[in-house]
Amino acid sequence: MTHLRVTGGRVLRPGGRVERADIAVDRHEGTIRAVGSPDEVDEAVGGDVDESVGGAAAETLDAAGGIVIPGLVNAHTHVAMTLLRGYADDKPLDPWLREDIWPAEAELTPADVEAGAELGALEMIRSGTTAFADMYFAMDRVADVVDRAGLRARLGHGVVTVGKDEADARADVEESLAVARELDGAADGRIRTAFMPHSLTTVEEEYLREGVAEAREAGVPIHLHANETTDEVDPIVDERGERPIAYAAEVDALGPDDFFAHGVHVDDSEIDRLGDAGTAVVHCPASNMKLASGMAPVRRLREAGVTVALGTDGAASNNDLDVFDEMRDAAMLGKLAADDASAVPAAAAVEMATRAGADALGLPGGRIEAGAAADLAVVDLDAPHLTPVHDPVSHLAYAARGSDVRHTVCDGEVLMRDREVLTLDAEAVQERAAAAASDLVDRVGSA
Repeated sequence: MTHLRVTGGRVLRPGGRVERADIAVDRHEGTIRAVGSPDEVDEAVGGDVDESVGGAAAETLDAAGGIVIPGLVNAHTHVAMTLLRGYADDKPLDPWLREDIWPAEAELTPADVEAGAELGALEMIRSGTTAFADMYFAMDRVADVVDRAGLRARLGHGVVTVGKDEADARADVEESLAVARELDGAADGRIRTAFMPHSLTTVEEEYLREGVAEAREAGVPIHLHANETTDEVDPIVDERGERPIAYAAEVDALGPDDFFAHGVHVDDSEIDRLGDAGTAVVHCPASNMKLASGMAPVRRLREAGVTVALGTDGAASNNDLDVFDEMRDAAMLGKLAADDASAVPAAAAVEMATRAGADALGLPGGRIEAGAAADLAVVDLDAPHLTPVHDPVSHLAYAARGSDVRHTVCDGEVLMRDREVLTLDAEAVQERAAAAASDLVDRVGSA
């Protein structure tokens, strides 16, 4: 058995308490073996975590001057959209998609998706994210990136049937189901999957019902965009005389293992229905603000028992994958939406980015305790913008940045040590992504 020891720092424990402690990680199992004083950690691992164990040297990460937190969870993104960062800004969602994003995505190749996913994985590791949910295309390429990078992910092929003939629409549904079947358990179990219809308005009812039925039979969860804008609500109300979440329930897409992105324009009846069903909502505050989609009722959702996680959405509508930014935005926007400065406190924002994210995705992680997955990030607290440290949880929500992360660990493996990413060649990744983005824009311009 080999161990990783994280020493000398403070640790964010379940319930939001912070204490000085060391952490011992069983690298073979990818789990936390013990959390406590140096002596307690030594005793838990037989006193030999700093010796050669099982023929392999134990490893130590220095957390002095920092706080160890659960690895952050980006519960909704389109990671390869890093190639479109800054490509089309300052437009509402519908024209932004139809006039800019969808035409660009039509020119994407699997190699482009891989290059963009690598860039996104690099960005997430450097900002302390260890798990993410991704809805996009060429998901076999994204899975390869997740494997190499050492991250966790719940992956799915995004289905859009509107504007397609029957053959192409059915092929899109079948591809999403095939991805869910074939990639589940990849990357030594770090990849799980979902059936991912893009939204309740971009997948026609016939195909939505068929796809959901097959997903249920296979035990695959559902992830889709819901109630992001009024344009995703009004057509369903006008055509069906019911709200979108009621429609989702009618087609059996509302269950305890499912998670919906955005949930901006949900009314009280929908919030209660989500809470009763146990369906999680992934709040994407930066994207919602940038696209002027609206303010999600985060406090009301949480009061109704809905698991609310955080996501960045794609880098084209954010424009980064830094979950620290989402924590701050979620806390600030939640206060504004509720007209109450106490509506989404710092501890709630941090919980949304850690435990709630892992729970929403059905992935390990989100907690620092014995037996939990060893998904960790060490955040430096000695920068000017983090001085003094009256309340480290406040700093995590309101002041910390992704660039403050010193080390990142996933499944017991060190992905970044002292700001150096160990699983990806950062320079090569950035060069490939920049070249792919340039070529993509040229192709769009000549199309």
